[in-house]
Amino acid sequence: MIPTIVPIADAALSQSLADAINNKTKPLGSLGRLESLAAQLGLIQRSTKVSIDQPAILVFAADHGVVAEGISAFPQDVTWQMVENFLGNGAAINVFARQNGCAL
Repeated sequence: MIPTIVPIADAALSQSLADAINNKTKPLGSLGRLESLAAQLGLIQRSTKVSIDQPAILVFAADHGVVAEGISAFPQDVTWQMVENFLGNGAAINVFARQNGCAL
């Protein structure tokens, strides 16, 4: 049986979450997308005390040729170097994961 998806809309909880986020010692909106993600997690968990028990970060890498379209900031031949750096725990994301207790 497919579980029911429960709507997360809750005006009162949304306001409580906004108040909790905005009353931190920081400029309003200074954490960018992290603030809206925190609010979304609060609505999903139905709480102003959001917790993540087993955080994980997924890193995707591809050598797909978009550099020829001017989309990528880096040449195609550095993809393997970047992946080797991830695997060798030498990238910034590795440090972020370690410092925040996230699986990578």
